[in-house]
Amino acid sequence: MQTGSKTGRGDIVSSQPPPSKLSPDLLKALHGIRPVHRFQKGVPLFHEGSAPTGVYLLESGEVRLLLATGASQKQLLEVATPGTMLGLSESMSGEKYRATAEAGDQTTAIFIPREEFLAFLREHGDFCVQVVRLLSEDLHALYDKFRSITAHPGRPRQRPLDEQLN
Repeated sequence: MQTGSKTGRGDIVSSQPPPSKLSPDLLKALHGIRPVHRFQKGVPLFHEGSAPTGVYLLESGEVRLLLATGASQKQLLEVATPGTMLGLSESMSGEKYRATAEAGDQTTAIFIPREEFLAFLREHGDFCVQVVRLLSEDLHALYDKFRSITAHPGRPRQRPLDEQLN
């Protein structure tokens, strides 16, 4: 890995791979594709509503995932920690980013451009199963969040009959 040189996205730094849901083989392969970059606190990795440019494998620090709620307000959706791959579903589907990702203190991540990541997966089909597993885990985490929200609503309200679930 390179150290100390600058890029448009941040300083390139060396680092050890973080704990991750990815296999050691996949982590090693991803580290071989791109160097690790340091991001200053508050710097956006990507913006909600923009076309996907690639995936970020968070090495250290935190990334805040924010949702626009209107009138220039943002709501914290989640705080991503080391080992998290950000922008995966959008890069796979080609759909726009559904949240804004902002770097926290001491944040480092590998950025892999979308087309390069897709080409990597085409060449390494054995890693595709891990990507599918990650996407499935993300979906199940959303189910759990939804259950939590609906089990403890902030303000109970009576839903009209046509909105009620059977």
